Amino acid sequence: MGVTVDTDADLTLPKLLMANYQKWADKVWMRKKELGFWREYTWKEAYEKIRNFSHGLMSLGFQRGDVMAILGDNDPHWFWAELAAQAIGGVVTGVFSSCAPAEVKFFLEHSDAKIVVAQDQEQVDKILAIKDELPLVKKVIYWDGKGLHCYEDPILASFDSIAEIGVSYGKDHPGAFEESIARGKTTDLALLMYTSGTTGLPKAAMISYAGVVSSNTSFYFFNPISEKDEWVSFILPGWSAEQGLGLMASLNRGVRISFPESQETVQANIREIGATFLMYPSRLWEMTAATIQNKIAETTFLKRVVFNLCLPVGYRAADAKFCGQKLSWPWRIAHWIAKSLMLDPLRDKLGLVKIRVAFTAGSALGPDVFKLITAIGVDLRQLYGMTEIGVSQHRGTDIKVDSVGLIYPETIVRLTNEGEILAMGPSRALGYYKDAKATEEAFAGGWYHTGDAGYLDEDGHLHYLDRLEHMSCLSDGTKFAPQYIESRLKFSPYIKDAFVVGDETRSYIVAVININYDNVGNWAEKKKIAYTTFADLSQKPEVCELLGTEVKNLNMKLPEGQRIKRFISMPKELDPDEAELTRTMKLRRRLVEERYKDFIAALYGEEDKVAMDVPVFYRDGRQGVVRAEIQVNRVD
Repeated sequence: MGVTVDTDADLTLPKLLMANYQKWADKVWMRKKELGFWREYTWKEAYEKIRNFSHGLMSLGFQRGDVMAILGDNDPHWFWAELAAQAIGGVVTGVFSSCAPAEVKFFLEHSDAKIVVAQDQEQVDKILAIKDELPLVKKVIYWDGKGLHCYEDPILASFDSIAEIGVSYGKDHPGAFEESIARGKTTDLALLMYTSGTTGLPKAAMISYAGVVSSNTSFYFFNPISEKDEWVSFILPGWSAEQGLGLMASLNRGVRISFPESQETVQANIREIGATFLMYPSRLWEMTAATIQNKIAETTFLKRVVFNLCLPVGYRAADAKFCGQKLSWPWRIAHWIAKSLMLDPLRDKLGLVKIRVAFTAGSALGPDVFKLITAIGVDLRQLYGMTEIGVSQHRGTDIKVDSVGLIYPETIVRLTNEGEILAMGPSRALGYYKDAKATEEAFAGGWYHTGDAGYLDEDGHLHYLDRLEHMSCLSDGTKFAPQYIESRLKFSPYIKDAFVVGDETRSYIVAVININYDNVGNWAEKKKIAYTTFADLSQKPEVCELLGTEVKNLNMKLPEGQRIKRFISMPKELDPDEAELTRTMKLRRRLVEERYKDFIAALYGEEDKVAMDVPVFYRDGRQGVVRAEIQVNRVD
């Protein structure tokens, strides 16, 4: 096992790093796929790179309490830079690589970042475009120098050049790195972690080492993780999931971290290295379920028959697992046959065959998706929490697919009269950076006010319904949770996104649907349906009929008052670059309902077809329109 965690000790991430370096100097800690080969870094090699870079930062005047922003995709350099800054007593914030320059400016300006570590030319160009508006930024350090050799701006420096300066600094200041680490305290601020911003501008949650360690310790209470485990780092590194399950698990338990060659090769790399535990945001599990259904629909008749025979056996095994029961001998034999014939090969194709335990977070995963993923043999567990606090998760033998699990040890949950979930525990954030008003509101009375609606059942399981402000009620008093219906819609392989609408002035629920362009496109080709663009395909009568069938199938599972009566197929995709989704791919409901209010009006109107201009917002700030004739579809 790795270092034993005592949350009462002055424990920090750099202290864990040093302990592991002393214990496992020659053991491989990190691997990165580069040009088709895995480049390995031992604890000793990585430790020395971190130490040299940290000394280089000291030479630049970076000191305790200063903020470093890191802008880039998952890479060893990302975490080396983080640990180097934290070793000095610095604070780190992550910026998503997909952010436009205006978004980058917001994060760097709000966080008071003095040093920016960027991945490559693309990210450097974003910063150079706004550097005159960021007087606090003193240095921009890049780790991938391709295309940057001719850049002469004095604000720029390479990661390696700063590390080389650090070597000299270390010789002149022996022990400076180790002494700085020793000064660190558990109560120190470690991270500024920005919220997803579903209800407004992102806020920077102040996360101490105590919060990080406590959250990780609670996670281990339910999930024994050891140095034998393998983790693939591809989740946004500035997000709490990657910090807690990735970096912290490696420092706290000695887990080996591997970095994919690119975001496009993640699934292949997971399969190649044999990852043993995995975290997918709920959207990726939804995409996985859609892939399974689409592949089965396109395969041969014989394979479809075998799948349709094996899957019910998988569902039976999943139901037994949820209840902590064992299958009877006849079912065990049937399950072994099903695994051999179909389920194991399917998981192998998906890169999941060696996964010992898997997790989902970000938003509640629909029960249909959860059951399917478990039925093919993945030990899937829902995590519930937010940037500000970890709250609950499923336990391996006590799972309710419509819950978000059992409350973490030392964490307390209570519900207000309105049904809002309040949480208090040692993993709670210290507050919001430079926002005393928001801190006072969100952490009133020592409780974190999640803004989520939910309830606790008699078995102690917490059930999440939706954001409290999004809980809706129809004119006849029927209450419904939009996100729950949306998650069920996205179980369809043909639906990528959706948002449902209904309020006290309406007598029924309607939906705005985004097709899964790849899956619907393949379906259309098989049906010999010609189309040109996304907009064209989305409005084909056959496609609308296909979506109507999916909506009808869902309606059969919903109470009468919560069924969708009409829907529109959007002529464009919802896009985080247009602020319709957050960078963690959550729906910005208020924005999309306002932006597409004409869609909603059409759904409650009398016309079967309406012509309208659909706004399109480009990353460079330009705005355009897609002119389309939209079909309003009624569901019998």
